[in-house]
Amino acid sequence: MNAEHPMAGVPAQPGVPKPDPVLVANGLQRSFGGLRAVDVDHLEIPRHTITSLIGPNGAGKTTLFNLFTGFDEADEGDWHLNGGPLAGISAYQVARKGMVRTFQLTKSLARLTVMDNMLVATKDHPGENLWGAITGGWKTTEAANRERAVELLARFGLEHMTDEFAGGLSGGQRKLLEMARALMMEPEVVMLDEPMAGVNPALTQSLLTHITGLRDDGKTVIFVEHDMDVVQEISDWVVVMAQGKIIAEGLPGDIARNRAVIDAYLGQHHGEAAS
Repeated sequence: MNAEHPMAGVPAQPGVPKPDPVLVANGLQRSFGGLRAVDVDHLEIPRHTITSLIGPNGAGKTTLFNLFTGFDEADEGDWHLNGGPLAGISAYQVARKGMVRTFQLTKSLARLTVMDNMLVATKDHPGENLWGAITGGWKTTEAANRERAVELLARFGLEHMTDEFAGGLSGGQRKLLEMARALMMEPEVVMLDEPMAGVNPALTQSLLTHITGLRDDGKTVIFVEHDMDVVQEISDWVVVMAQGKIIAEGLPGDIARNRAVIDAYLGQHHGEAAS
């Protein structure tokens, strides 16, 4: 991490202001029965960075993803993308505002071709409204959507599988397809829930390259990951959750030495040499 990095000098405490945050959450809570799955006082995600969200199983990471992207409803709190409120709107509306996500278990449409999987993710298609259908404007947009889909499939190494059914792809290829499909929405923020889970080791480096490529293209990436080597390799900033709360934030190297993080993963007072 060099001194020119945008996160250099940012205090490593939960809830502190970040340079140019794209996503901000306040007082966010979600409970299931008597269990408080998410209890986040304040969180800011810096723009144009890769932020890793880590924590032990049951920490609330995926629930937080679900709240942000409209797949679940919060009990309390609010969150904003570029200053615009997202609380209470549906998942497709969140996507149209510029924030998309992938899932731990891929959601490819198995009985559709790879190309059709890409095309279902387009937005504002003129064929969806009466005027577009009458004037035939959908034809031009359809051609442009297919061209964009071909470009994205080529970027992810899937261009030769355009006419294959998605159900016939390997687990790693479905991960790549899901990432490519998410980009069809032209998002500003991409949220990846355990993108490396179940992926053949041969594809892991390819996925990492694609994730860093998203940031290099000017997008903000937030991803959940359990492999700390992966987190250390590509993260600009790390947010740590435990029991629904954010217990630590910081640069990857600092987080690896943080006693609260070590205690959350391995038990209190594990590793007395840690600072």
